[in-house]
Amino acid sequence: MNRNILISGASIAGPALAYWLGRHGFRPTVVEVAPALRKGGQAVDFRGETHLTVVERMGLIPELRLIQTGGSPVRFVNELGRTLLHLPAEFAGGEIEVLRGDLARVLYEHSLPHTEYIFGDSITSLTETSSGVRVDFQRGAPRDFDLVIGADGLHSNVRRLAFGPEERYVSHLGYYAATWPLPNDLGLGKGSIGYNVPGRFASVGADHRDPAQAGAFFVFAAPELSYDRHDPEQQKRLIDKAFSGLGWEVPRLLSTLHQAPDLYFDSISRVDVDTWSTGRVCLVGDAACGATIGGMGTGTAVVAAYVLAGELARAQGDHRMAFTRYENRLRKYARGCQAGGDRTGKFLAPGTAAGIRFRNTVLSRPLFLNGMLRLGEKVSTTVTLPEYPADPSRVSG
Repeated sequence: MNRNILISGASIAGPALAYWLGRHGFRPTVVEVAPALRKGGQAVDFRGETHLTVVERMGLIPELRLIQTGGSPVRFVNELGRTLLHLPAEFAGGEIEVLRGDLARVLYEHSLPHTEYIFGDSITSLTETSSGVRVDFQRGAPRDFDLVIGADGLHSNVRRLAFGPEERYVSHLGYYAATWPLPNDLGLGKGSIGYNVPGRFASVGADHRDPAQAGAFFVFAAPELSYDRHDPEQQKRLIDKAFSGLGWEVPRLLSTLHQAPDLYFDSISRVDVDTWSTGRVCLVGDAACGATIGGMGTGTAVVAAYVLAGELARAQGDHRMAFTRYENRLRKYARGCQAGGDRTGKFLAPGTAAGIRFRNTVLSRPLFLNGMLRLGEKVSTTVTLPEYPADPSRVSG
């Protein structure tokens, strides 16, 4: 019946999938390379009927309403701090916006009654057999599972092991993004403030929970860079170099970078995998169809987790049938959502001064702004979700 399922990744897609697998009577195990759940992170959102339907079926809406940020308005300014463009909270925040770390915690807690979690370990090899997959771990002893699911993000370890090298599937879109925490020395209120020069965007926003803290968010255009993804000091030097000499509050923000306790740095990229499964291994979330920023990745991951678990239950564990139905139902939808990520870098950091002026002028007009909001909601609501009856003995969990 393929009940014993290993999931790689404990961010969003992994715990969401574990929750639904548990509800359907499967036995999920989640392995996560980090020593614990990752806290903090940027705000993520749910928007449109499809996202909200899944969250509602999980029973999470009241809990998420209690921890939501209320949205994050963005104000673009010139070097002197004069406002050039104001984007309302709903532009980036959708119907429900929460911090990524808070969402991961909620999904983890709701999946925990029926899920085994292994932190501080990772998969080193996958060997498919006639009846399952033999999995070797970096630290733990080898184990056998019926199925393996890669829910481990843009740089998926499972995808690399089962499908091939990352460069086959991840396309660099010409930009890099960085975030880090810092003290709120600017006395920021709700929302964030951003400053542009061609090809570069620097912003800072107050922490939603602690007004004494803030978060920097920088984006810059660059060809694909060669650097160590596990070396934050090297990444900090790349950020310093990209933003050296800029005005506004950029020097002040950069002065906090090297003391920052946590840094997120990555390319803005897109994932394209021809087929989301191979044998007994399947991909979900960003590992299958990710976009670093702006591709509605969080909502898509939660929807995909719901459908994958539901199709496995409907097929009574027949993974071939379930994986095919899952991909056929979601591929077009996921690609439509993902396409928004192709424009994120160009939107935040246009390559020319004329491009910056054009963006500010167009989005200052309510007609165009409202049109973009409606388009985002339409794209995220283009798939019909079946009802997948849960195992009655698991519903209380």
